[in-house]
Amino acid sequence: MSQMGHSGTLRARKAILPDVGAIHALIEEYAKDNVLLPRTLLELSENVRDFIVVEDENGAIIGCGALHIYGLHLTEVRSIAVHPSAKGRGAGRLLVETLLEEARLHQISCVCLFTRTPGFFGHLGFKVAQREQLPDKIYKDCVTCPNLNNCDEVAMVIGEIPQTSVYKDAGIRIPLIQIEKTA
Repeated sequence: MSQMGHSGTLRARKAILPDVGAIHALIEEYAKDNVLLPRTLLELSENVRDFIVVEDENGAIIGCGALHIYGLHLTEVRSIAVHPSAKGRGAGRLLVETLLEEARLHQISCVCLFTRTPGFFGHLGFKVAQREQLPDKIYKDCVTCPNLNNCDEVAMVIGEIPQTSVYKDAGIRIPLIQIEKTA
């Protein structure tokens, strides 16, 4: 495994099971305002290996983020959360850069995310995409989201938009859903 990143006094590392409580608290801070999708402790425990955490100089977890892999064609940066008191210290950038390095390690051709802060991710190299170009993400999370037809998130990618889908490749027929951005 490659070494995790450092930024000044901040350190990024792979999450471990004892980190789940801190990860849950960070995500809940944003989920309560519908900024992030809520994640249960069980779901986080099952997926802890997808997460990176950022620690401050005292070893306190001040940020988290995950890389959800769909296949060689696509991975998603998700659940990026930085404690409000730690904003502006580089934890978000360190998280995303560490997750992008992991995607490169796995040789994944496209990294996507859905966000309400496209400016931040644009500075990190992400470009705006159309949601419909990312069916794996849509059918993984969006179909169960209460904001499905009233989504205010921007789809963004680094790399080539996939021409394949795990759903299509597996022969799974999924009904077409209308996803419209309302202004």
